[in-house]
Amino acid sequence: MKKKIPLCVDLDGTLINTDMLYESTLFMLKKNPLSVLIIPFILIFNGKAFLKRFISNKFIFDPAVLPFNLEFVRFLHHQHAMGRQLILCTASDYLIANAIAKNLGIFAEIMATDGSVNLEGKRKAEALVRRFGEKGFDYAGNSGADLEIWLHSRNAIVVNGSRGLLKNASTLCCIEKVFEPSKIKIAIWVKALRFHQWLKNCLLLVPLLAAHQLADGDAWMSLFWAFVAFCLCASSVYITNDLLDLESDRHHPRKRNRPFASGALHLYKGAAVAPLLFLLSCFVGAYVGPAFLQWLLIYFVLTFIYSLKLKQLVLVDCMTLAILYTLRIVAGAVAVGSAISFWLLAFSVFLFLSLAFIKRFAELQVQLLQGKHKANGRGYFTDDAPLIQTLGIASGFMSVLVLALYLNSPEVQLLYFQPAWVWGNVPVMVFWISWLWLHAHRGEMHDDPLIFAVKDKVSLVSGVLFASFLLLGSLHT
Repeated sequence: MKKKIPLCVDLDGTLINTDMLYESTLFMLKKNPLSVLIIPFILIFNGKAFLKRFISNKFIFDPAVLPFNLEFVRFLHHQHAMGRQLILCTASDYLIANAIAKNLGIFAEIMATDGSVNLEGKRKAEALVRRFGEKGFDYAGNSGADLEIWLHSRNAIVVNGSRGLLKNASTLCCIEKVFEPSKIKIAIWVKALRFHQWLKNCLLLVPLLAAHQLADGDAWMSLFWAFVAFCLCASSVYITNDLLDLESDRHHPRKRNRPFASGALHLYKGAAVAPLLFLLSCFVGAYVGPAFLQWLLIYFVLTFIYSLKLKQLVLVDCMTLAILYTLRIVAGAVAVGSAISFWLLAFSVFLFLSLAFIKRFAELQVQLLQGKHKANGRGYFTDDAPLIQTLGIASGFMSVLVLALYLNSPEVQLLYFQPAWVWGNVPVMVFWISWLWLHAHRGEMHDDPLIFAVKDKVSLVSGVLFASFLLLGSLHT
């Protein structure tokens, strides 16, 4: 009977919407970036099977949070319930395949790369024919490499395959079932590139506004290209961060829906796009000027180190985020050739430190609601939330103190005709910081407080009031 014909199932791109070789390599890159340098030598002298075993031995992952093809998994559970024998047959290393098979609990057998033989394409076909005989099995796969196997199988189940693959497979054997691939929409790439995060790069404009040089056309042109460079660089960093933070994101209730963590985008596409965006950002940054390019590179290097290690260090992560925000202001000043004041730097550092603490506090609250004691991928315990809250509120009010001291300095008398109006921004800032922390305390804060501020009507009104007081202070009597 049909149900007695075993169904052999591919893993990468079929059972799961990702590739475990890429995942394990990215894990190794995150843990020890220099170890990646030996990969070409292992591949040349020991072969691909040995390389997979070498990487798998270092790979730690939770199979329960992998991006499974849920529709296909439901089909497999149904087949298993009907008494059909399911075989997990994959080119991934056996250590990885075994962990995934145990998690699902529906596979009777595992055939995988074992450290000496890379079970892929023709070798996989030969192994299946030896095990089940010619046309003695059905096979579910997703790529051109599976055509070699469908040549020897009774039926084919095409999962996430292209129209061309389906057509070629139909010439080799009968098509039992087809699972259509999800269409990659522009919105998915927009989400991956984090277009909404580009708003942060408006901080490049702060030095121009603070120096009251709004009529300088050349400065605006320089800032435009500086903005483009930072946006390209930031998107490159966000993609890199998502690739290196897959496991942590998948344990997060909202971040698990990110394109790479969810499997909506293939990892190799992110690995290709990220360096391309970085190179484009360097090209545009060089056009702005050598000094600006230096700060752009500092920003990139610091964000890369943050993604690899600093984000795991208690308090250091928040301080790094504050510095990264402030770097945008410094880069903006360099782009327009403007001097940046001590007051602006001090105000920025304390304000952004408070926002960084809000971000971490909000994440700890999410982890606490999930009943976890330690934040995934971070050095914090959920019990640290009250302390983080205290430090964040103190940092926010320190920024207001710096603002008040600045308004009492001689520099204000030179920039504003009516500096008394600018004092109105002190209560505005006190209110706004308190407002953000109130929402964070209630568990209503977005992962990124700046994104929350852009969508929050009260924050927008506060921003309008802040700008209005600056404008009134600049007017002649």
